Amino acid sequence: MRLVIPFTLLSSLGVLAAENRVEFNRDIRPILASKCYACHGPDEDKREADLRLDVRAEAVKEAIKPGKPDDSEFWHRISTTEPDDVMPPPSSPKQLTKAERNLFRRWIAEGAEYQDHWAFVPIQRAIVPPSKRKNPIDAFIERELAKHDLKPAAEADPITLIRRVFLDLTGLPPTSSDLSDSSDWSDGKYAALVDRLLASPNFGERWARHWLDMARYADSNGFLGDGLRPNAWRYRDWVIDAINRDLPFNQFTIEQIAGDLLPNPTLAQLTASGFHRNAALNTEAGVDKEEARFQNLADRVNTTGRVWMGLTVGCAQCHTHKYDPITIRDYYSFYAFFNNTADLDEPQTKAPALAEVMKDRRQTYVHMAGDYTRRGPDVMPASLSALPPMTKPAQPEPSRLDLANWLVSPQHPLTSRVSVNHIWSKLFGIGLVSTPDDFGATGEPPSHPELLDWLASEFMHQGWSRKQLIKLIVTSATYKQSSTHREDIVVLDPLNRLLSRQNRLRLDAEILRDSVLAVSGLLKPTIGGPSFRPPLPEDVFDVGRSSNWKASPGDEIYRRSLYIITLRSVLYPMLTTFDAPDAADACVRRERSNTPLQALTMMNDGVFVEAAQSLALRVLRQSPAETPKRLQKLFHFVLNREPRAEELSRLQAFHTEQKARVQKGGVESLKALGTHEKAVSPSEAIEATALVATARVLMNLDEFINRQ
Repeated sequence: MRLVIPFTLLSSLGVLAAENRVEFNRDIRPILASKCYACHGPDEDKREADLRLDVRAEAVKEAIKPGKPDDSEFWHRISTTEPDDVMPPPSSPKQLTKAERNLFRRWIAEGAEYQDHWAFVPIQRAIVPPSKRKNPIDAFIERELAKHDLKPAAEADPITLIRRVFLDLTGLPPTSSDLSDSSDWSDGKYAALVDRLLASPNFGERWARHWLDMARYADSNGFLGDGLRPNAWRYRDWVIDAINRDLPFNQFTIEQIAGDLLPNPTLAQLTASGFHRNAALNTEAGVDKEEARFQNLADRVNTTGRVWMGLTVGCAQCHTHKYDPITIRDYYSFYAFFNNTADLDEPQTKAPALAEVMKDRRQTYVHMAGDYTRRGPDVMPASLSALPPMTKPAQPEPSRLDLANWLVSPQHPLTSRVSVNHIWSKLFGIGLVSTPDDFGATGEPPSHPELLDWLASEFMHQGWSRKQLIKLIVTSATYKQSSTHREDIVVLDPLNRLLSRQNRLRLDAEILRDSVLAVSGLLKPTIGGPSFRPPLPEDVFDVGRSSNWKASPGDEIYRRSLYIITLRSVLYPMLTTFDAPDAADACVRRERSNTPLQALTMMNDGVFVEAAQSLALRVLRQSPAETPKRLQKLFHFVLNREPRAEELSRLQAFHTEQKARVQKGGVESLKALGTHEKAVSPSEAIEATALVATARVLMNLDEFINRQ
């Protein structure tokens, strides 16, 4: 009989075979961080009983006797049933389980060894495990699968794989001509397709959207006034261009944090420095300007820490971090890099940019309890003390350029790991670290730590090339696996963290809208330029002050969703319904909800209805008059494959039913054609209307809404 132990249980509780030692990073630290560090961690102001458990030298002074659990006060406190002595106290919502207490006892008995937190350890290039697979990723994945007596899934069929890689790399479904190679499929053809997609201008559009989420990009200031930023799109277009030309990620970083400080910066580099101009900005007449400035700079610190280092740096804004080794002094030393910046609009293009103030520079202080009016000790610009130090700056005071170079130095243990994890998560739906904005003590450890480090090392070794990394991932057998449900992993690995199959993912909001426009033939492919305003229902303006809305003219409204104007007080409802972020903060991971409102939107939102109407006419124009041929064409346009016999039969039955309803409804039923009613001959009107209804059904199928 096979003993089945869920992978999630193995990860979270450290349930180990008897012969294995307890490992601090894997088994002990997550429990301490979750249930002990709030009162016995780095924050000296909140520390109880002067006991610190995150540093071994402090813990063994009084609480822990290595090798002797029965003599350890720590063990006594977590095992006693006395309410006045037990830890965590009965009032705590985070109580230890019996398994966790036993794990602590074993750890103490084995010597109570500590380890540096995995994310702060220098990146080591792991040795690739032996494997018959050519791609190193597969060797790492298969080794972990073998440990759990699992095998990888078979490769997805060519049509599914082509559709998957199109959606992942360009955010658009393949056309009929793109599918022509599927009948004579080979690894070589797939590799050539990947190269073509990476070279496509649409690649920059798709991957720019991921970065703009993290950059909290919007076309307005936010807050009550929500003033328009008419040139914010120039930063968005810089991101698209930088990704399309595969600007190395280290340079991509430097130009956004300190493009204005580079020698003789180009117009593009000045535009890139607008990364931190994307945040919301309070411009109300009665606002305290110094408080607003303080909050804006704090956002820059928090965003930089979250996006590039995967750390919750913002937790140290008011007090030393409760879980990670980030002091309040660290926070304001980091803040000092931004304290003498000024917002400006680049003269040539009016693009929002940053500039360094050289005269009358401000002194930076620790702001006690995060209060901008309470000044503590002076601080100078400095990197986080728990991480490797910066190289000595050319100037007496380190600059933002020094900060940027520090972030992308080979010695930095976080930036490459975090960046690789972001990219991986977009191709599998979840990162190797499932908490992409928390690589700290309370975040989840990596599911495949050696693979993460190998990829981080390879990323730097390949010149920080985003395209090379993505190609490596999408040409792996791991990526190409079928996403079909597997009963054998339901108990052992219900979240598929071991990756014995691909993950099935609901399309992002923008990609869903772009897909219906693409298959209907409505999509306008123009890349870049000012944002456009889609049609909106009047009741949207019942909330907020931006009521002067006029939809963009002509076919502008059919551009990709990336270019929809993002006004913080008037977010496009369709996008928010499908979990697009609100641009309030850096979004490193989108949620994927499943709500009735989404189904109602797919059936009734104007853009989906109009796309169905246009698609019906497209089918009428491009297919023979026989109903089965038309339905096959319609099916192929939407789902990129031929219908199975039973699917075609059900589709024909539905079409026949709809045609009868249209005939019975008379002229009134033809209004379902919308603006296309007059473009259809009377003899084709009933057929066209029935095809509209059929198209709407197909566009609402799970197979269309999800990437398999």
